[in-house]
Amino acid sequence: MTILCTGATGLVGYNFVKAASAAGHNVVAVCGKKRLPPLKNVQSVSLDLTETGGLQRLVLDVFPDAVVNCAAIASPADVDKNPDLANKLNTEMPEALAMYAHHVGARFIHISTDMVFDGSAAPYVNTDVPMPCTLYGTTKLLAEKKILKIAPAETVILRISHVSGNSLTGRRSLHEKLLRSWAAGEKTKCRTDEIKCPLSASVLADLILEILQRPKLSGIYHYAGAEPLNRCEMASRIAEHFGLDPEKYVEPITGETPRNLILDCHALLSRVKTPAPTYAQLLEEMVLPQDLEDWLRSVGGKVPIKRFVIS
Repeated sequence: MTILCTGATGLVGYNFVKAASAAGHNVVAVCGKKRLPPLKNVQSVSLDLTETGGLQRLVLDVFPDAVVNCAAIASPADVDKNPDLANKLNTEMPEALAMYAHHVGARFIHISTDMVFDGSAAPYVNTDVPMPCTLYGTTKLLAEKKILKIAPAETVILRISHVSGNSLTGRRSLHEKLLRSWAAGEKTKCRTDEIKCPLSASVLADLILEILQRPKLSGIYHYAGAEPLNRCEMASRIAEHFGLDPEKYVEPITGETPRNLILDCHALLSRVKTPAPTYAQLLEEMVLPQDLEDWLRSVGGKVPIKRFVIS
């Protein structure tokens, strides 16, 4: 299968490209300024996704069997800082990409978010009426509505919860950000009143590959981890996993408005074999960035054993 993947250097995109490569698919990985390391069957393409003309030419040249859109401005704060760019990347570009995918007869997988909901009426099933309370959630909801009008029978929209794992740069995932803050001498403030179901980027990649093998699956689905946790609990368990005392590194705080963003994933899990991962599984996947090993040893932390997969 030939797959075109946007956002290939992001946390979700990078893990998906690696999984698709390992599964033997041909992947055209659309990157921004960052570059992917060499991967078997993967062609990296640098492209400005706000220029839809270039994106159209790429889809027509590649003529993929499937298009997986992992590109977005995913930080609500960054969306607020640059709403025009967020509208282009989070709403207008996915609509155009869905149109191009439909033109070449390709399946279209789009990554959305639990933040299309306001967090006041969890758990949310995939048929609940969205009501975002952030501009980020609004841009993603608008994209959903526009995409589904184009080719609903060939489209799957995945609303996902907080994603962690191992990123290309070692700076994108939650544990990578926390460890770097702690190494800089900071005690991180983490909310106790925002609940999510943290998800593994590598397991999400496996799920997307499975969906691509199920042509009759279409529509909006929810996918998240098996355990609801607040940000403080996530950070504390990450600290413990790396042999650190959470009380020294994690400061519990509350926000202005409590949010419970638990997703009910039954509609999807009853149709696929890929299970919802536990947080323990996610912790075991976390790789310590190499440049932080000396710091972790110096504070009495635990450097996880490196495990190599023999293929």
